[in-house]
Amino acid sequence: MPEPVIEIEDLWFSYGAQAVLRDACLRIEAGEFVCLLGPNGGGKTTLLKLMLGLLRPDRGTIRVLGGQPRETCSRTGYVAQQTQFDPSFPVSVLDVVLMGRLGRSGGLGPYRRADVQAADAALAEVSMSDLRKRPFSDLSGGQRQRVLIARALSAEPELLLLDEPTSSLDVGVEQDFQQLLGSLAERMTIVLVSHDIGFVTEQVGKVVCVNQAVAVHPTASLTGDMMRDLYGQDIRLVRHDHTCVDQHEQQGAG
Repeated sequence: MPEPVIEIEDLWFSYGAQAVLRDACLRIEAGEFVCLLGPNGGGKTTLLKLMLGLLRPDRGTIRVLGGQPRETCSRTGYVAQQTQFDPSFPVSVLDVVLMGRLGRSGGLGPYRRADVQAADAALAEVSMSDLRKRPFSDLSGGQRQRVLIARALSAEPELLLLDEPTSSLDVGVEQDFQQLLGSLAERMTIVLVSHDIGFVTEQVGKVVCVNQAVAVHPTASLTGDMMRDLYGQDIRLVRHDHTCVDQHEQQGAG
């Protein structure tokens, strides 16, 4: 069988005496679009950091792209939940995207032509080429998120990890962003953290429920009872595969 992109076995992790992940097992194949779902503090972001090699497990094993996460992190793109920046710092959109090439460029000195070409290609993929010279601080929230995706893509990753990428976007921008992620999923493996149940049921093929323990489910198998057990309260699910008929139209038809 082909080697999985991510393989986790019997993984335990704690912050001091606080256990965050217990006996976690997970296998993600090449080309899958996977969502990590669960309550705050359940271990979702910690699991991403373990995949990146930013943390090491207390026990168990984790392999990413066939090796140890710290050895393969240059082949992984990452978009954090929150990115802090100084709005007065004079950095352009292109400058931000070029930061994604730091692990690929050859040592000190100016960026190479290949770095600029990769950054421009990434901006084109997220439909931001026209704003390449615009100050990053001038962008809207949705535009900034696209630029941060482009920064991750400029490293030409095989795996893309995203932590709550739609949390600060309004509904219209979020729909465009979902289409972008759908197109990216056609050519790379994506692991995404989200609380948006609607987005999960519409876009993602497999859900990993994380609340100290880890459980894997096909998206179609998500139920209200399952979400209640995961979050500890009732969760309303919206079916995206169901055609809604206006109530007035129903009355008129009757």
